[in-house]
Amino acid sequence: MINLKRVYEEPSPKDGFRILVDRLWPRGLTKEKAKVDLWLKEISPSNELRKWYHDNMDEWEEFKNKYKKELSDNKNAVDEIKKVIKKNKTVTFVYSSKNEKFNNAAALKEFVS
Repeated sequence: MINLKRVYEEPSPKDGFRILVDRLWPRGLTKEKAKVDLWLKEISPSNELRKWYHDNMDEWEEFKNKYKKELSDNKNAVDEIKKVIKKNKTVTFVYSSKNEKFNNAAALKEFVS
């Protein structure tokens, strides 16, 4: 099972294995407080795509298509995250975006599911 959760929310045992799927470390958050088991920044959108989406938040479908293309070209990171998902009963993709519905973690979950 893959869950999604903002990294700023209180960690819970129900989260299982927590993977930070952002390229940048969340502002104002210590590693102890974040309780991240794996920071897989290689799986996150490129800086260019991340900045583009920040300026074009109404282009969700276009963002997903561009991100899926990047993921398809990033076999090593995708293989690594799939191994972690297979190894753990519950995985939570944690992210820092304020948009809880349209973010890279949601697109990533769709891609690997």
